[in-house]
Amino acid sequence: MRLRYAKRGPLRFTSHRDFARAFERALRRGGVPIAFSQGFTPHPKISYASAAPTGVGSEAEYLEIGLQAPVDPGQLQVALDAALSPGLDILDAVIAPEGSGSLADRIDASRWLIELPQVEPEVADRAVQAFLAAPEVPVERLTKQGMRSFDARNPVAFFAVTKESDAPSGANAAPCAIIDLVVRQVTPAVRPDDVLSGLRVVAGLEPPVPPRVTRLAQGSLTPQGEIVDPLDADREGAPIGGR
Repeated sequence: MRLRYAKRGPLRFTSHRDFARAFERALRRGGVPIAFSQGFTPHPKISYASAAPTGVGSEAEYLEIGLQAPVDPGQLQVALDAALSPGLDILDAVIAPEGSGSLADRIDASRWLIELPQVEPEVADRAVQAFLAAPEVPVERLTKQGMRSFDARNPVAFFAVTKESDAPSGANAAPCAIIDLVVRQVTPAVRPDDVLSGLRVVAGLEPPVPPRVTRLAQGSLTPQGEIVDPLDADREGAPIGGR
């Protein structure tokens, strides 16, 4: 079975390890007949695909589980959603046809929404244009292997300031630049915070308050710039490998 879930509100600060523990408890509470690996220390058969970083919200996280017996996808979705805390929400469940390959193989890009409070959209737009005009944007990030340098420009497929956040009529709202970002999956992975570091490198953009980042979608990137939901190919009547 393949599932799509969301991390919303304060639960975006849940780490991947914490979510994994909460999900395993939800499987037990929901009475899901989960399959286990073989050996001296059996583990539930759960495989995660491209988990979002801690502190980032998401509407498009994916995982797949092995089952000992058939389960109705709708009933599984309801049972798991009820067993998880509000903010960790199961959005979809589909049966994975035999021989359909790995879920991770269907994911090669992510779409992100980045909110920059107290940043004028015009200022953000100039920084984005400078980023796009650069042939390369070197950034650094501390990893488990130490400090690594890599190019944040090449994996970016789309990058634009889209709109200002809405405010009640007559209110003196603080400016907030809203950025739409599509990043291809590469090694090492380029994350939204790496792209924001790139804006600092090329344009000196330093948001005065921490940005709010949400993953809106992930899947295969079409030539038209659309991201195809990786569960689409598993739905009834859909060809494997197609929409």
